[in-house]
Amino acid sequence: MPQSINADIRAFIIENFLFGDAADAPEDDASLIENDIVDSTGILEMVSFLEEHFAIDVADPEIVPENFDTIARLSAFVAGKKKARETAPAGA
Repeated sequence: MPQSINADIRAFIIENFLFGDAADAPEDDASLIENDIVDSTGILEMVSFLEEHFAIDVADPEIVPENFDTIARLSAFVAGKKKARETAPAGA
């Protein structure tokens, strides 16, 4: 997974959920939900950020812990969406 995706997501989390306190930034595989970093409203904020910042579309069925619970999962999800967009046939 590209480090720039990871870094952008981490920066968003620090700024919006940790009030700029990088010392409290979670490890890549730490649960954002179980560690009370994001709640359901925070997930919606994250969806909005991902769609705007990475120019991807997030469908409602994709908003699950398997995609949104850790920085690593978020980064892999974004990388997969970007790759799918790049390899999609023109006009699809």
